Amino acid sequence: MRRTTRTRLTADAALLLTAAAFALPLIWLVLASLDTEADLRLRAPSSVTADNFDAVLTDEITFTPMLNSLLLCGGATLLTVLCAALAAYPLSRHESRWGRSYLLTILFTTCLPITAIMVPVYGLFVQVDLIDTMYGTGLFLAASSLPFAIWLMKNFMDGVPLVLEEAAWTDGASSLQTLVRVVLPLMGPGLTVVTIYTFIQLWGNFFVPFMLILSPEQLPASVSIFTFFGNYGSVIYGQLAAFSILYSAPVLVLYVLIARRLGGGFALGGAVKG
Repeated sequence: MRRTTRTRLTADAALLLTAAAFALPLIWLVLASLDTEADLRLRAPSSVTADNFDAVLTDEITFTPMLNSLLLCGGATLLTVLCAALAAYPLSRHESRWGRSYLLTILFTTCLPITAIMVPVYGLFVQVDLIDTMYGTGLFLAASSLPFAIWLMKNFMDGVPLVLEEAAWTDGASSLQTLVRVVLPLMGPGLTVVTIYTFIQLWGNFFVPFMLILSPEQLPASVSIFTFFGNYGSVIYGQLAAFSILYSAPVLVLYVLIARRLGGGFALGGAVKG
């Protein structure tokens, strides 16, 4: 066997192992959600049933936490994208001797572990009476995801030609009008990437709402998953799998609805007159 063939077979085997590492947990999730006697073993259910979904589809377990998650993560995502666009625009369009240092500082803040700052944040929230509030938690989630969103937004904004903004300025548009009517529509795929990335990161955030929200009726789905973990290590695996599928559904639906925009380039065709 030639060396190139052995190398190709080794690479294919490594890819298959990687694919299996991702596929097996997903297969277990689907099979366990249809089995009332599910455990950690990967096996086909003896009888396919929807009892696990019936058990978790209640206001207390699923509907209220999912609504809390949508309100919390959706509001924080909108605030993050809005602030990131306003912050990235001057960084992209105006040269400054401190611009690169500022961007590197922003990127560095994304490396700080959230657990390292939660104790002082918790103390601050208690002092300013923001503890156990949805809007206070949403503000902190938006602030924690803002640095990387600014970095991404700035890189996408650099791809929009400056000549289009100059044409808008000639017609009397202000900088804010240029940003809203020219730059953001032309960087639609980039704006979509920032929105999806931010929402997914916030949707899966467990530690922040676990620390800042105390009332059970305000907990998002990422925290209410504790419902399926009983005492002494007992876990209701079937209901946990069913809830996990429902919990993943909004992110998958969001991606499917706007995935077609991710493959396109910036809509600049015909925008510049020759």
